[in-house]
Amino acid sequence: MVTHIKSLGLYGVNACQVTVEADVSVGMPSFDIVGLPDTAVKESRDRVRAAIKNCGFTYPTRRITVNLAPADLKKEGSIYDLPVLLSILIASEQLAEIPEDSGFVGEIALDGRICPVRGLLPMAITARELGWKRLFVPEENAQEAAVIDGIEIYGIDHLKTLISALRGEVQLSPQQKTLPNDVAIDLPLDFAEVKGQGGAKRALEIAAAGGHNILLIGPPGSGKSMLAKRLPTILPEMTFSESLETTKLHSIAGVLPPGRPLITQRPFRAPHHTISAVGMAGGGTALRPGEISLAHNGVLFLDELPEFPRNVLEVLRQPLEDDTVTVSRVSGTLSYPSRFMLVAAMNPCPCGFFGHPTHPCTCRPDRVRHYLDRLSGPMLDRFDLQIEVPAVDFKSLQSQSAPQETSACMRERVNRARQIQNARYEGTGIVSNAKLPSGLLKTYCQLSQPAVKLLQSAFDRLGLSARAYDRILKVSRTIADLDAQAEILPEHIAQAIQYRSLDRNYWGRD
Repeated sequence: MVTHIKSLGLYGVNACQVTVEADVSVGMPSFDIVGLPDTAVKESRDRVRAAIKNCGFTYPTRRITVNLAPADLKKEGSIYDLPVLLSILIASEQLAEIPEDSGFVGEIALDGRICPVRGLLPMAITARELGWKRLFVPEENAQEAAVIDGIEIYGIDHLKTLISALRGEVQLSPQQKTLPNDVAIDLPLDFAEVKGQGGAKRALEIAAAGGHNILLIGPPGSGKSMLAKRLPTILPEMTFSESLETTKLHSIAGVLPPGRPLITQRPFRAPHHTISAVGMAGGGTALRPGEISLAHNGVLFLDELPEFPRNVLEVLRQPLEDDTVTVSRVSGTLSYPSRFMLVAAMNPCPCGFFGHPTHPCTCRPDRVRHYLDRLSGPMLDRFDLQIEVPAVDFKSLQSQSAPQETSACMRERVNRARQIQNARYEGTGIVSNAKLPSGLLKTYCQLSQPAVKLLQSAFDRLGLSARAYDRILKVSRTIADLDAQAEILPEHIAQAIQYRSLDRNYWGRD
């Protein structure tokens, strides 16, 4: 007797249908799994055998053949344990046939417990698209899968519970739908805690409003990391589609926070500078998303930027332009979305005090140059805003008279600016000013006549390049949006030019 159980597998950021077929026939006792299974899938033989016996069922001492179709797609992980076990029970006539509109996913423990697996959200999306009515998943994954409408999700904690439900002995209730507003947003940090640094706060607000990449450079202890870690508190709210995209990537990577079935807070990823190129871009034996994909719709923060290996930084260049990263390995080629804000912090030299007004720098000029040259020109060009973060003086740290502006106030302005951009770019696929193509700058970046004269004067006097011209226009467009101005004014241009000065001060280039 041959049985068929519907299940799902992962391929990149999407899931695909996998049909588990089982045949129990007369012959020498054996248990074979075919259909390009990896080691984890092959090991399911022992887990399934033990679970069948420990749950009071009879393990058939016959020739068992399990096929995972389609046979040309590589199967990975322990997600097929549950459908494999059910197919064997049906083939050995210990369980009646299962309705064809039901799917099963889950890992089986030796005592019959159903253990959680990764990637349930894309699986639930695919199951709904395939027209399935019910999807049985581990209880710990039920909330994650229940984000999707149009399909009933049943969380199962033990094999005995599932068998009893399939036999009609008990009635299971579907998991209640998980809504975005059911998930709490936790933002413990606040810009009000940062003393001084008004210029840096303003620059970060502009970066958040327009989705611009920003580089912070300054001496140790000036607050660069403190400022960057508070950037998520002023980022615009995530849409439901953005939450789904981000949650899918975290679910596939197996890093979805416990108790957070849907990510509603923009991710903030801060990898250590010892990370490898594979860890940053993704890949590996099992082709997992890297840090740049886990930061999708959020922030990728690189502290101590020059300490990152050169090849790791160069990996970022193509994803920053294309909003996607393609990983090619022997086992296959996959593309992951990677639309993120790049925020970086660095010291101006190895000792950190180059250009400091009171603390002398102990580095030789050649060491300073070598340190700065760890950041290539093309990589430096990806930063729309380049900000110097000076050391905070004693008076600013002790001052209690003027309360600092809160993140809530800054976020309100950022949200208003993003609403203006959403209305302006509706139907174009452009998500922010930072993603505005060069060919559309003239259409969407209308300059007043005085602003044109100021930009022309700065272009000639400072010797700006064409790419610097584009960056200045995009940043000035964001500044104008924060001021609710349809036309870019001279003060907007002047402020944007100010944020392009570090490459000339430190690197001597645009």
